[in-house]
Amino acid sequence: MSKTAMTQLELKNHQVWRDLTEILENLDANALVREHLNECNNKVIGYWDEQDEYYEEIILPLSLEALLISSSIGVTHRERFLKLKFILNTSSVDVVDKDINKTLRIGELLLVYNENLEFIDENWLLDIDSPFLEVKR
Repeated sequence: MSKTAMTQLELKNHQVWRDLTEILENLDANALVREHLNECNNKVIGYWDEQDEYYEEIILPLSLEALLISSSIGVTHRERFLKLKFILNTSSVDVVDKDINKTLRIGELLLVYNENLEFIDENWLLDIDSPFLEVKR
């Protein structure tokens, strides 16, 4: 393939993008995150925060909701994988106006799956100061 032919190749209309878009549009983010949280009993074990503080265990609230904010695919010589990044929210009743629920962000979760949608890895970024997290040092 000549260099000219390579520069004219466009991925935007390629079937892989349509397939990935269809998969992501039909993906139930809350169900994926809920399944992952059930597997780990709503706990993060061995968490290092951004200031290199170590936490033995963090218990997450049961009322978590996940919002998919980004996705990417990766391809290496031997592997293909899908990365899904979620914002984790919980809701709380407003102290002043008991009828208003507030959605509060408590962190982010990155889940990595192989091409068979089998779990490979996770990465947490949590707001350690959130009153909704039970933190054990």
